[in-house]
Amino acid sequence: MDSTGSNPVVISIEPPPSAAETARLPAWIRTRPPAGERYTAVRAAVRELGLGTVCQEARCPNLAECWSSGTATLMLLGTDCTRRCAFCAVRTHWPAGEVDRREPTRIADAVGRWGLRYVVLTQVCRDDLADGGASVLAETVTELHRRSPGTRVELLVGDLAGSAEALGTVLASGPEVLAHNLETVGRLSPSVRDRRAGYERSLELLSRAHGTGAVTKSSIMLGLGETEPELEEAFGDLRRRGVDLLTLGQYLRPGPAHRPVDRYVTPEEFARLRDLALAAGFSGVEAGPLVRSSYHAQELYESALGARGR
Repeated sequence: MDSTGSNPVVISIEPPPSAAETARLPAWIRTRPPAGERYTAVRAAVRELGLGTVCQEARCPNLAECWSSGTATLMLLGTDCTRRCAFCAVRTHWPAGEVDRREPTRIADAVGRWGLRYVVLTQVCRDDLADGGASVLAETVTELHRRSPGTRVELLVGDLAGSAEALGTVLASGPEVLAHNLETVGRLSPSVRDRRAGYERSLELLSRAHGTGAVTKSSIMLGLGETEPELEEAFGDLRRRGVDLLTLGQYLRPGPAHRPVDRYVTPEEFARLRDLALAAGFSGVEAGPLVRSSYHAQELYESALGARGR
């Protein structure tokens, strides 16, 4: 694993296409097989430390690229999600309150061992826990800052069941970036996301986080049936809540049980939408077919600091 700290841990939660769909993909959506010493080192470290990775659980299309370059995705609160979103490949299961309290320590060990200067962590939704797992998230951020004080932490959270108290617990631990994905436009949210999620709830979470002074970030998948005016409306909704950073990527269907792809958005369209999002006032935007929630995460964070004059 690269020990220079130049590579962030990268989060990606949207899944790749099924094998049956691969042949029908447009030319601009291609991934390469894993290879090289770094890929082997990341895989070995993940296994040795018993860590869950979104790369594997969500079958991320960037796994080969990230692991071969010495980066990985770390997922908190286990690898089973209590929700069933129409787009997601992560396994749905009710863990009945089971939590591995050693997880924060193992993650801090991994980050210290890899010498990372910027780390991005995510979670599975845990509706079986009274606080949605907020205490574990906060403990992990606190432990990371204690052991690696020079490391910046980006935390991608679920909606924490809309609990302001749970969100406050997380924010009190001091993540440099608080991210939460809107996922799609308002009209499609009820059919794309689990019934317990909500467009307005997500906006409220981001607004509360912004109110504490945290850098805030969100992500939207394209190709689900949204229209450009709906996207522009979503951009405005996010900006009115003070969201600093945005990523836009192509939805790729995990399998036949998941929501079909409505269309494949071209790189040229992504470039135009990026310009529209920047014009809406975001400090930084990444947009492209294989862009995922934490693509170029450190660079986006630095763009937010620049916009704030810090």
